[in-house]
Amino acid sequence: MFLTSSFVPIILIIAVFVVLLLIFIISRFRICPSDKILVIYGRTRKTESGETMSSKCIHGGWAFVWPIVQKYQYMDLTPMSIEVNLTSALSRQNIRIDVPSRFTVGISTEPGVMQNAAERLLGLSHNEIKTLASDMLFGQLRLVVATMDIEEINADRDKFLANIQKNVEQELKKIGLKLINVNVTDIKDESGYIEALGKEAAAKAINDARKSVAEKNRDGSIGEANAKQEERIKVAQANAAAVQGQNDAKILIANSEANRREKEAIAEKIAVTAENVQRAKALQESYLAEEEAEQARAIRERATL
Repeated sequence: MFLTSSFVPIILIIAVFVVLLLIFIISRFRICPSDKILVIYGRTRKTESGETMSSKCIHGGWAFVWPIVQKYQYMDLTPMSIEVNLTSALSRQNIRIDVPSRFTVGISTEPGVMQNAAERLLGLSHNEIKTLASDMLFGQLRLVVATMDIEEINADRDKFLANIQKNVEQELKKIGLKLINVNVTDIKDESGYIEALGKEAAAKAINDARKSVAEKNRDGSIGEANAKQEERIKVAQANAAAVQGQNDAKILIANSEANRREKEAIAEKIAVTAENVQRAKALQESYLAEEEAEQARAIRERATL
């Protein structure tokens, strides 16, 4: 009993120590939300080339942060809207233009770019990051304008935005950002060149519309005339077909009438012939009867004599 009672406090102390150790270990696990990047710095692992990484970036998932030798911070992935009102930028034609635009950027989650963000943006607020990115956007937007004509910038807006995106993304990746969207609101120039282009395009569009209307009217008139001509031809063909049908019908009627008359004549001839034959037979029989009567009378008279 003495030994058992002496071991109880030791067991309790060990149990409490184990529980506290488990709580401490569990408390050092950090779970990264989907809208943030967990950056662990201090003692970090080495890369495959043998270089020691300045920090370890985790987007989604969890990690264990060693006490004393490691610390951690979160970087927010919320997009940032940056207004860039570029003025008096020289185009390739040496004409100054104003390009008001709005860029939406955010911290990249691409592995290599995310490492750049941890090295250059960790600890900065959104306003400080926007200020840093705004300077880069101004420079790259001015560079893109200098490589294009005003006609391309004004007419081929897709190409202009593609060039902006290509140049800006390369620079933003250097500090760990990515371009989400760019919107150019309106483009103006000091000399009124763009306005003149707009008036020229409007006049061309009006002239093209008038030409198209005239061509449509011409096509309509030609089509109407062709339709009327075709209608007359069809009517004439129908009338000719009707007359031909009437003539064919008359011919058929005449042929039928002639056949009827021919058949009637033949029938009448046959009837007359038969009547004459019968009449001749009747006369012959009458003559024979008279002859026989005369012979009988002569015999009788002779007999009487």
